[in-house]
Amino acid sequence: MSNDIDFDLSPDQWKVLKALRNPPSRGRLTKTHVVEGLIKLGLVAIRDGVPEMTLTGRKVLVRGSCRLLDLVA
Repeated sequence: MSNDIDFDLSPDQWKVLKALRNPPSRGRLTKTHVVEGLIKLGLVAIRDGVPEMTLTGRKVLVRGSCRLLDLVA
């Protein structure tokens, strides 16, 4: 397994990635430019017109969770 899934994401990108953990809703995310950036990184894909987290996106979110907790503390 490769460990090169360490991305330096902005706070907005983390928020969108965390929001995509839940089942997709038909509502649009307000920050489409953030979603487009995550798509370019391969962390999000569009399926049936709705953004959803990719497997790589899930790994990044899980690995980044520790770093996010450090930022909050």
